[in-house]
Amino acid sequence: MTWVDEARLDDLGALTALDTRDSLRSLASAGAQVRRALVAADEAGIGRVSGGERPRSVLVAALGGSAVVGDVLDVLADPGSPVPVTVRRDAPLPGWVGPLDLVIAVSQSGRAAGPLALAAEAARRGASLLTVGAAGSPLADVAARARGVHVDVAIPAPSSRTALWSLLTPVLVAADRLGLASVPVEVLERVADVLDDVAEECRPSSEAFVNPAKVIATGLDGTVPLVLGDGALTGVAACRAAQMLSRTARVPATHGALPDAASSVVATLDGPFGSGLGAVGGGGPGGGERDIFADPYLDGPSLPRLGLVVLRDPGLDPAARGLADAVVGSAREAGAVVLEPEARAGHLVERLASLVGLTDFAATYLALGLGFDPSVSRHVTDLRDRTS
Repeated sequence: MTWVDEARLDDLGALTALDTRDSLRSLASAGAQVRRALVAADEAGIGRVSGGERPRSVLVAALGGSAVVGDVLDVLADPGSPVPVTVRRDAPLPGWVGPLDLVIAVSQSGRAAGPLALAAEAARRGASLLTVGAAGSPLADVAARARGVHVDVAIPAPSSRTALWSLLTPVLVAADRLGLASVPVEVLERVADVLDDVAEECRPSSEAFVNPAKVIATGLDGTVPLVLGDGALTGVAACRAAQMLSRTARVPATHGALPDAASSVVATLDGPFGSGLGAVGGGGPGGGERDIFADPYLDGPSLPRLGLVVLRDPGLDPAARGLADAVVGSAREAGAVVLEPEARAGHLVERLASLVGLTDFAATYLALGLGFDPSVSRHVTDLRDRTS
C-alpha cells in the first residue's frame, strides 16, 4: 500500500505550490541560521550570562519544536560535570531554582505561555536568565527587566520546527562560555558548513533516487515509522525525527534509543506490523514473510509494515554498534523496512546536525509527497481556536 506521489517530489512547481510557507527554503537556511545566531549572540553580550561564572544548575524552559534545545544541551554536557541540566515545558518552576542557577527560556515567538511563565518566575527569584526568541516580545521584556541576556531570532521562519538552529546556537555558545560543554565557535562554523552541505544534497531539484531525504521519505511510504538512535546522541536526533514525522508529515511515529529500547523495538517485530500478520485475517503469530499471493479482496487489506529508521553514529564503540547491528538484522529478517542514515564524522554537534538536517528534510518531503502543506494543519488550527 503506497500513498506518496513520487512524481510530485520531482516536480518543482508542485512542491512550491503545496509548500505555501516555504518550509523547504527555511530548512535550507539552517547553516545561515547558525552564522547569524553567532553574530546575534555576540551582539547581545552572551558573555554576561550568569555573570560569566558556571551556575549551580541549568534549567531549559522550552516546548514543542523548541524542546529539543534542552535535550541537546543535556547530551552535550560533560557526564562528569557537577552542573545538572533539566528540561521543563511548563510552570511551575521547581522549588530549588534560585540565585545560583541559570534558566534558559526558548520560544521563537517569545510568547509561548510555558517558557514565558518559567522565565518570569526565575526572574522573580533572582536566577540568572538567558532568553532566545523574537525581538520586542514578552520574553525579551522579561529578560530586560531581570537584567538577563536576550538573543533575538535573526532569520524569520514559519515555525519553531524550521528555526531550530536560530534557537539552539545561542544556547550552545553560552554553554561553551560557561564550561558546561565544549562547543567553540570554530565547531559551530563547521556545523553551519555541514548544514549547508545537507541542504545542497537535499535540494528540491535533486531527483528522488539520489536525494537522500527523498529516499527516506519514499522508503517510509505506507509504513508505521519507528525512529531508533543507536546511542545517546542519535537518540536526541531520533526524538526530533519522530516529532517532525508526526507534526510535519502527519504520520504517527515513535522513537527510542539504544541500549534501553532494544527489547521494545524487537518485540514489535512479532506484532501486526512485523512478521506477526501479513494481512487482516491471514497468517498469525510467527507467520514469517508476508504472503505475496494474498488477495486483498478475499483476505482483507494488507497492514502497513514497520518502518525502522536507525540513526547511526560513527563515533560509537564496537559493542554499541554490535547491538544496533543485531536489531537491524532482526528487523530485516522480520520483513520490516529498514533505513540506516549515518551521521558524518566530526564533533558531536556536527554529527547531530548531519542527522537532524537530513531527517528534517525527509519529514518535509514525506508531507509533500502525501499531499500535505508541511506548515499548515487544519486540525492544529482548529485546536488553537478551541483553546484560545
